[in-house]
Amino acid sequence: MVDRFIYLDNASATRLDERVLEAMRPYLFDTYAVATSEFGYSQGIEAREALDEARAALANALGAAPEEFIFTSGSTESSNVALKGVALALGKKKGKHIIVSKIEDFPVLHSAQALEKQGFQVTYLDVDGEGFVDIARLRDSITSETILVSVQHANQEIGTIQDIEAVGRICREKEVLFHTDATHTFTRVPLDIKKIAVDLVTVSAHTIHGPKSTGGLCIRQGTQIAKWVDGGFQEFNLRAGLENIPGAVGFAKAVDLITPEETRHLQEMRDRLIDRMLAEIPHSTLNGPRQKRLPQNANITFHFVEGESMTLHLDMRGFAVSTGSACFSRSLEASHVISGIGGDHERAHGSIRFTFGRYNTMEDVDAVVRALAEIVEELRSISPLGKSEEKEEA
Repeated sequence: MVDRFIYLDNASATRLDERVLEAMRPYLFDTYAVATSEFGYSQGIEAREALDEARAALANALGAAPEEFIFTSGSTESSNVALKGVALALGKKKGKHIIVSKIEDFPVLHSAQALEKQGFQVTYLDVDGEGFVDIARLRDSITSETILVSVQHANQEIGTIQDIEAVGRICREKEVLFHTDATHTFTRVPLDIKKIAVDLVTVSAHTIHGPKSTGGLCIRQGTQIAKWVDGGFQEFNLRAGLENIPGAVGFAKAVDLITPEETRHLQEMRDRLIDRMLAEIPHSTLNGPRQKRLPQNANITFHFVEGESMTLHLDMRGFAVSTGSACFSRSLEASHVISGIGGDHERAHGSIRFTFGRYNTMEDVDAVVRALAEIVEELRSISPLGKSEEKEEA
């Protein structure tokens, strides 16, 4: 047992930073009005100014202009708006073909599948054994009917950072719109739309110690996209609904608090965990690349043992991690990402994702390595899967 709960699932959600909460507090209890124009009442004008300042800060972090950034309820809505908004705008004008990678997060994959039911054709790009998209195959997949390519900046499970510069160049050359889901890279891996030919970028606050259910979509000026949620005229008439001003302010504050030193510390913890796990626990395999990897992500398969068993035993010892096992998925399917890189069910079932955040330490790394080494040894000794280990060693 550890003397405190050690949270290592920061890709799912991060603890809210107290400084973010303090920045949000005035817009929860004092300036709580809806955002109004300069012709409205004073509290509404103050709310509008706070919203505009937050928008400018977040747009600037992406190299965009304020009018190129809209707030959403999070990464799920942002990716839905990107794919379905472009489909609605260009489906009848240009074509009904969309390209996505096989290992995209569910907001992109499920949006693509929903568009298929509406008559769109979707190409699901294969990836190699480390999760990288084949750039040549992408080029060959684009047709005269293609309206959008969606390739994530980095994978949510195995941490693979894609070459979105190369993807963007091809899309620009072929006159096809390019969307990238940057939920897990925003502020951690450089992304500047002035330097990369990307038209739509999904970002979210929940992975960087900001408020949950707050995100954004960067839309390059001139991009053809249709309004997807009807109602009012908020967010440049691209997203109807009451603005979440505390969330917007908190999101901007969360971005302001990220430092290069912190990101380096995340990477150091990641590297220490990978080195120790692979060295100290036999029959373990790193999923995803060693280089070109999210600084906060490590994903390892521990063969001959089930991921859900490891997760439950770690929880009993005071650790939180996530697994690619089907038993922890409502879909009852093993990780589509591990399957996408060529892994079988055994590899997916035995995978554990460790993701680090601001409140983790090197001591946390050492503690989880010690705990998991004991757990894996114990589970292998009593599991039928462990017999496979004995045969392999023989």
